[in-house]
Amino acid sequence: MLPQEIIRKKRDGQKLTSGEIGEFIGGVTAKTVSEGQVAAFCMAVLLKKMEMDERVALTAAMAKSGTVMDWSKENFGGPVLDKHSTGGIGDKVSLMLAPIVAACGGFVPMLSGRGLGHTGGTLDKMDAIPGYKSQPDIVLFKKAVKETGCAIIGATPDLAPADRIIYSIRDVTGTVESLDLITASILSKKLAGGLQGLVMDVKFGTGAFMQKYEDAVALAESIVKVANGAGLPTVGLLTDMNQVLGRTAGNAVEVVEAIEYLQNKNVDTRLHEVNVALTAELLVIGKLAKDVKEARGKIETVLKNGKAAEHFARMVKALGGPADLMDNPAKHLKAAPFIKDFYPAQKFRLSSVDARAIGIGIVEMGGGRARPTDTIDHAVGLTNVAQIGEEVGTGARPLATIHAKDEASFRHMSGVLTAAMTVTGAATGDLVRLRIAK
Repeated sequence: MLPQEIIRKKRDGQKLTSGEIGEFIGGVTAKTVSEGQVAAFCMAVLLKKMEMDERVALTAAMAKSGTVMDWSKENFGGPVLDKHSTGGIGDKVSLMLAPIVAACGGFVPMLSGRGLGHTGGTLDKMDAIPGYKSQPDIVLFKKAVKETGCAIIGATPDLAPADRIIYSIRDVTGTVESLDLITASILSKKLAGGLQGLVMDVKFGTGAFMQKYEDAVALAESIVKVANGAGLPTVGLLTDMNQVLGRTAGNAVEVVEAIEYLQNKNVDTRLHEVNVALTAELLVIGKLAKDVKEARGKIETVLKNGKAAEHFARMVKALGGPADLMDNPAKHLKAAPFIKDFYPAQKFRLSSVDARAIGIGIVEMGGGRARPTDTIDHAVGLTNVAQIGEEVGTGARPLATIHAKDEASFRHMSGVLTAAMTVTGAATGDLVRLRIAK
């Protein structure tokens, strides 16, 4: 069937068959479908939407557009599991979840992304570690997963290449917001990764892409239904992103917080709650625990006995990073030249945070990319970030400690924090709001 006929059919609101969807996606990677036709197809999907079986077919076709990982020959002796977040400010959960799951007997070949818009990227955090190969070849990737139980890397070009082509066109044609296309984009890479279980962390709130709770629920339901429909057991949790997750936001500073968490030092309650909730679901999916209660017990055990920290250290070393990172992170992670606490002009109790503004402020400091070609300053960011309900100001605690490249950058971030953290608005509700399993 000609690509234009498939486009016309969806434009007119008709349902596409799995064969038609597969044919169109095959043409995307074979270059027999033009960029203009991809753009038209995406706009038709955005406006006319897809039914659930169409979403499953689109996701499967994109997943099969390149290499599909097969871990069966590796004889792991444990399930192959992963986690994905829709993005947030200070979200370093992946750095902790992967080694915890590995310490509990799972294997986590985590394919992560770079920062997108105002949100930080897991891959950028790993790149803050000197020598760490975040884009290894497939041989080293498999070796690291087998020997250490986890490897946090970027998706290789041959995994779901159709998604990369389609996403770049969506980004400039006003079709990024399509629920159908978002679902297929996220899950195609996970299906191509050869997983046996997935937990989705769908964020809502001021720092999330889906700021409205209802929109986040719709996305979580779509992802969970499509993933399970495509044969990938998946559970989704909706978690709060109305403020920084944990006490740090940036790249190197988040690596430090993750390391300290794994070493049972300076553990933030909110960060711990989100991490344990997601990790426990993954252990149950992988049959490493019979229920969430048992899973939580196992998580606490491997954190307290040091096994989770050991797996993180082994992963870093296996992928080229320093062997003593856990013992002396300050020796290896770049520090900003200008580090100073920032106090507001008057004392008040924090009750509202514009997390998105903080994320944008970090990008403006150099901690993210305004353009795809920008170089990241891994050292800049925030530590000791105040949370909703805490009293801030002279005589209390600072809004945050700012890690900046110079005094001018410090002053700019001070203004961002002053505007983003206020005494107006309502405090957030439950941190983990909803669980979606089918």
